[in-house]
Amino acid sequence: MTIEIVYEDARWQALDLDVLVERAARETLSHLGYDAHDYGFDLLACDDARIAALNSEFRDKLTPTNVLSWPSEERGAQDDGDDPDLLDPEWDAELGDIAIAFDTCHREAEAANKSMADHVTHLVIHAVLHLLGYDHTRDQDATLMEGIEVQILGKLGIDNPYI
Repeated sequence: MTIEIVYEDARWQALDLDVLVERAARETLSHLGYDAHDYGFDLLACDDARIAALNSEFRDKLTPTNVLSWPSEERGAQDDGDDPDLLDPEWDAELGDIAIAFDTCHREAEAANKSMADHVTHLVIHAVLHLLGYDHTRDQDATLMEGIEVQILGKLGIDNPYI
């Protein structure tokens, strides 16, 4: 698996973000039947100011958020609740880009009384699923995506974040 991480905020390095990201991404791909060695993505480890600018530019939302993702290809399902298009390692090796904000993640983890590592692991799984075409805009898509997240988190020994 090829994951390029750009650290714009040094606070991420104390969390061993590279280890968390690789573990979460590898488990996500494996859970869905993919060989993680065939795929990769880039990740920007930033702060709230940077992610707010990205959120404004790409989503017209003027606030920071925890994580954003940009799939390299549109893979989403046509029908609500269906699985996205399957990946082809020959054509889909580069999955896309992710940005994650330290400040928001830290606030959310504290508010939920969760470890930062567990919360970030969940968000990386969530973002990788977005790169793979999963979404939560429609109800059945959200149910499918959340169910997959919970299964992967369970394999990693992390509690269901939705209860």
